[in-house]
Amino acid sequence: MSGFRILFFLFTWLWIFPQLALAQRPVQPPREKVLIAPDTLTQPERTLPLADTLAARQDTLVNLDSAKIMPTSDIQTDILYFAEDSIITDFTENKVYLYKKAWFEYGEMKLEADRIVIDWKNSELYATGVTDSLGAISGNPFFTDKGTSYEIRKEMRYNFKSQKAIIKDVVTEQQDGVLRGETIKKTADGSIYLDHGYYTTCKLTKPHWHISSNKIKSIPGKQVVSGPFNLYFNGIPTPLGLPFGLIPDTPEEKASGLIFPSYGQEQVRGLSLRDLGWYFAINDYIHARLTTDIYSKGGWGIKSQAVYTKRYRFNGGFNIDYQKFVSPETELNPVNYNTFRVQWNHSPITRGTGKFSASVNAGSTSYFNNVVNVNNFANNVTADLNSNISYSKTFSGTPFSMSANFRHSQSVQTGEVRLDLPTIAVNMNRQSPFRNVKFEPLKTLNVAWNFNMQNTISNRRQQELGVNNPDLGGAPSLIDFTVENFGLLLKNATNGAKNTIPLSSNFTLFNYFTGTASVTYNELWYLQRINYYYNPSEERVDRIVEDGFNRVGFYTSSFAMNTNFYGFYNFKPSSKIQTIRHHIAPTFAFNYTPDFSDPSFGYYQEVQVDKSGRTQRFSRQQGFVFGGAPLGESRSLSIGIRNVLEAKILNAKDSTSENATKKIPLLESFNINTNYNFAADSFQLSPFQISARTSFFDRKLSVNLTSNIDPYAVQSSSEEGGPTTFRRINQFTWKNGQGIGAIRNASLNMNASINPRSGQSPGEVRDEITQDFIQRGGVVDEFAQNEINRIVSDPSQYIDWDIPWNMTVGYNLAYSRQINNNENITQSMNISGDVSISEKWKINFNTGYDFQTAELTQTMIGIARDLHCWQMNVNWVPFGRFTSYNIDIRVKSSILQDLKVSRRRSFFDF
Repeated sequence: MSGFRILFFLFTWLWIFPQLALAQRPVQPPREKVLIAPDTLTQPERTLPLADTLAARQDTLVNLDSAKIMPTSDIQTDILYFAEDSIITDFTENKVYLYKKAWFEYGEMKLEADRIVIDWKNSELYATGVTDSLGAISGNPFFTDKGTSYEIRKEMRYNFKSQKAIIKDVVTEQQDGVLRGETIKKTADGSIYLDHGYYTTCKLTKPHWHISSNKIKSIPGKQVVSGPFNLYFNGIPTPLGLPFGLIPDTPEEKASGLIFPSYGQEQVRGLSLRDLGWYFAINDYIHARLTTDIYSKGGWGIKSQAVYTKRYRFNGGFNIDYQKFVSPETELNPVNYNTFRVQWNHSPITRGTGKFSASVNAGSTSYFNNVVNVNNFANNVTADLNSNISYSKTFSGTPFSMSANFRHSQSVQTGEVRLDLPTIAVNMNRQSPFRNVKFEPLKTLNVAWNFNMQNTISNRRQQELGVNNPDLGGAPSLIDFTVENFGLLLKNATNGAKNTIPLSSNFTLFNYFTGTASVTYNELWYLQRINYYYNPSEERVDRIVEDGFNRVGFYTSSFAMNTNFYGFYNFKPSSKIQTIRHHIAPTFAFNYTPDFSDPSFGYYQEVQVDKSGRTQRFSRQQGFVFGGAPLGESRSLSIGIRNVLEAKILNAKDSTSENATKKIPLLESFNINTNYNFAADSFQLSPFQISARTSFFDRKLSVNLTSNIDPYAVQSSSEEGGPTTFRRINQFTWKNGQGIGAIRNASLNMNASINPRSGQSPGEVRDEITQDFIQRGGVVDEFAQNEINRIVSDPSQYIDWDIPWNMTVGYNLAYSRQINNNENITQSMNISGDVSISEKWKINFNTGYDFQTAELTQTMIGIARDLHCWQMNVNWVPFGRFTSYNIDIRVKSSILQDLKVSRRRSFFDF
C-alpha cells in the first residue's frame, strides 16, 4: 500500500510541476493580449498577494515574541489589489500585471484602471487604459489620494513609498475649482505642479472659461499659484491676463483675502471705487471684512462688517457704515454731509433659562437721503429705524420670569428719536388656585401679575410754559442729540412703573354659550405729578411739576359671551357645488369703568381755562410714560359678528373617493364691530368697523376690504358772506335723511401671484435649495446653512429657471371723507415678475403706477442669463430718483455666486 502511495505522489507531482512552471514564466507586455489565465487562477474579490509566504515567516517568528523582535519594512499597512480579467506575476522582474477593472489600495491611496503594473522592486505603480482594435481607449486610470481625486486621460507612474507621482494629461478638482495639465508632478504633501495647464470653476468637459498658464502650482488647502496667464472664454483667448496669478484654495469658511472693488459714476460724487478692502477669516467663529469707498469729487467712506457664530449657543452680525462727502468749492449746489449707520443682530440658540438677543438698526436721519443702494429700493424709502436689545430669564420651579429691554425708535422723516433705557418687566404666569373645585366659574378662575418699569428719553421738546395740547398738530419741535444737549434730554426723560393684575374666569352658559368674566386692576407709580393753575395775564393754563411719590390706581371690568351658529345648504348630487356652509360667530361684551376723573380720586384737576370762567379737567399725569387714569365713566356694550362662508365642490382633477370633493372659501371672513356707551351723554354709538377678506383661483388672488361707517349725521351752517361750517350732531343719519351712515375711511387691497406652479413659501425655497445642494455633493455645515439662508432672504440671489414665467400684481385703494365732505382718494398698482424668453434667458421687472399723479412709480427692468458656471444680471432703472444701471457677471460656486465682475453706474443727483 505504501508503494502505491509513493507512485501516486510521483505521478501527480510530474503532472502539476510543468503547469506551475508555465504559469510562472515571464510575460512581456507586447504579448499581453494572447495570454489567457486558467480558470483556476481566477482571483477572489479581494486578494492578498504574498499572503502565504508572509504567513509562513510569521509562523517561524512566533517563538521570538518573548525577545521583542519586530520585523521592519517600508510598507506600513496592508496592500490590497484585484483584477476582473487576470492577475499575472513575473517572479523574475518581481512585477504583477492586473487587467480589466483592476484596483490597487494602499492606506488612503486607491488606483483604478484597466491595466496596472505593480513593480515591487522599485515600489512603483504604472497605470494606463487599454486600446482596442478600433483604437478606442477604455479604462483610463482614476487615482485618489488623501481625499483628492485625479481623472487621468493617458498614464501615470506612482511611487507608493515616497507618495510621489508623474501623471500625463490629468484633471483634478480642488475645492470649487478644476485643474488640468499635460504633465503633472505630485509630491508627498499633496502639492501638484502642472505643465501647460489651466484652472476653471466650470465642471464641463469643455469649460466655458478657464485661465491658461505654462506653469501652475497647487498647494491643497492654501492656494493655486500660476505664472503668466491668459483668460479664455469658450476656448477663445482674450487679452485679459496678468504676469502671475494667486487663487485662494482654502475652504470658503476659512479664506482670507483681498476684496476687489466695483466702479461706477454718479452726477454729484463723480467716479467711484467701492468696496475695496480685505476679508478676515479670523477663526472658525468670527469673520470680518473692512472696505472703503473713494469718490473723485471729494467723498469717502469706510465700512466694517463682521459675522460670528458659536455652535449650539448663538450667531449674529455687526455692521458699521460711515460716509463723508464735501462738494468742491466750485459747485453751484454743494452737498456736505457726515452720516453713518449701525446694524447689529444677535440670535441665541434656545438653551437654559436665560436668553440674550439684539436687533439694532440706527443711524443718521440723513443716511438714506445720501447713501443710495441701487439694488435695494426699500432701504432708500425707509420711514423708521427700530432697535431692541433684550435679556430674558425664566426662574425654574416658579411661575416668575423677567426681561430687560433697551429700545430705540427713530423717524427718518421727522427726526424724532425715542429711547427706552431700560424697560424692565417681571411677570407671573396665570395661576388657578381653585382648579380642584367642581364649580366651573371658580375652577377656571385664574390670576396673574405683570410689573413694568420704564425710563424714556425723547428729543421732542416739551412746552416750558403752558399745557401741551396734543390736538394742535404740526411738526414737533426737536432737540438735537449732541453732548451739549445731554442735560436737556435727561430733563425731558419720563419714568415710572406699572402693575397689572388680570383676574378672569371661563364657563359655559345655557349649554351653547361660552362666558368670560374678567377684572383688570392697574396701578401706576410716578415720582412726580402736575399741578395746574390759570394764568389770567397770559389767558392760559400753566403747570407746576411737583416732586414726590405719586400713585394712580384704577380698574376695568368686563363680561363677554360668544357662541357659534352653522348653516348648511345642500345642492343636487349632479351639481358641481355640493354644499355651502355659513359660520356665524357673534360676540357680546359688557364693559364697565368708573369715572376716575372725579375730583375725589385726585387723579384729575378741574381748572379754569379762559376769562369766561369755563373749566376743564386735566390729568395730573399728562405726558407721563404710562399716562394716567381713564377719563369719564364707561358702561358700554360691544357687539361683534364674524362670518365665514365656504363651499364644497367636486374636484375635477381627482375623482377618487377620498378626494372627490374639495373645500373653497367664498368669504374667509366678514366682520362687523361696534360699541354703545350707555354712560355717555351724547354720541353713544361708536362707528361701525367692517372688514372682509377672501381669495380666488386657488388662493392666487387675495382681496382685503376695510371700512369705517359713522352713524351720526352732519349739520352744515353758514353766515351771510361767511364760510360754511360743518359739525356732527347727536342724531342718527337714517333719522336725518342721510342714509345708513357716512363712510369716513375705506381701503381695498388686492394681491395676485400667477405662475404655472403654485407659489412657494420661504421655507419651501430653503428646502429646495438645500436638497439641490446636497444632491450636487455639498455638505450642509453651518457656513453652508448661513449662505442658504442669505439666498432665501434675498430673492435676487436665487432665480428659479424651471418656472417659465411669474407675475405678482398688487392694487391698493384708499378713501377718506372728512366731516366737511372733503374727499381724498389714493390708488396705486404695483407689478413685478419675470419671463423666460429661452431656456437660459430671463427678463424680470418691477414697476408701478400712481393714479393720482398719473406717473409710473419706481421701475426696474432686468435681464438674467444662465451661463452654466456663470450668471449674468443686468438691472436698469430708467427714470426716477434712483436712475441707474448695473451689470453683474458672477461665477457660480457650489452654494451661491460669490465671485463678481461688476460694472455699475448711477445717475442719482443728490
